[in-house]
Amino acid sequence: MKRIKTQLKTISKSLASLSKQVEKITKQVDKFQPAKKAAPAKRKKTVRKAAVRKKAAPARGKTVLDAVYGVIRRSPKGVTIATLKKRTGLDSRQLSNALYKLSKKRMVHAKSRGHYVKK
Repeated sequence: MKRIKTQLKTISKSLASLSKQVEKITKQVDKFQPAKKAAPAKRKKTVRKAAVRKKAAPARGKTVLDAVYGVIRRSPKGVTIATLKKRTGLDSRQLSNALYKLSKKRMVHAKSRGHYVKK
């Protein structure tokens, strides 16, 4: 029984020292944390000038869809992906996105895998 009491006393002492160490560490952490920022000052209201409306921009050059559809439309037997890459200069991702959109619009369809024809 005496042995258990001595062990409990040593455990309580070590717990007390650990709690003191934890308190020291929390104080140090509090020092390193930046103080909370004060509420930002209210901004002054600025008067904006009315936006000048611009005329509609003239039609730009061909879009990616127009370029891809133009190549497919001009070939009566259809076009492969390799030919489309060569003629349009687009990378794989742009080309697959354009073909997907054109097929959703029902402008082209895949005759076979990688071979597209105008509808």
